[in-house]
Amino acid sequence: MAPRVDDVMRLCCDISSHEQIKVAVKGSAKGALMAGGSAFVGGLVGGPPGIAVGGVVGSLLAAWVSSGQFRPLAQILAELPPAQRDKLCRDVSAVLAGLNWTDAAQLVALVTGNATLQQQVLAALLNYVTRELRAEVRYKD
Repeated sequence: MAPRVDDVMRLCCDISSHEQIKVAVKGSAKGALMAGGSAFVGGLVGGPPGIAVGGVVGSLLAAWVSSGQFRPLAQILAELPPAQRDKLCRDVSAVLAGLNWTDAAQLVALVTGNATLQQQVLAALLNYVTRELRAEVRYKD
């Protein structure tokens, strides 16, 4: 299964690079830690009112730090953990059902040579990115 996953991942990276897609993955865990940590420190320093002030300041800081961090989708895909790579591969492979290929280069050629199939793969990819990664998508700057 690994070679097929690698082939599909290469296809996704090639298509996203060609379309110049950038995404910003929302760092909700990092933001929550910043907001919670600030509320904790605020509580230690100022008691109950300090918790409120610390939470607000931490939330604003987290929003500011995480805003506008768009990176190429191909880079995000290359950094996916194995479980997420497998999920993406299953989603895109549903579109590729019926295609036979021997290697990644042949798969890329088959898909990019068929505009309808390329759009279906792109739709599956963007659906995965927005649904699973909760990312904001930006096209060609």
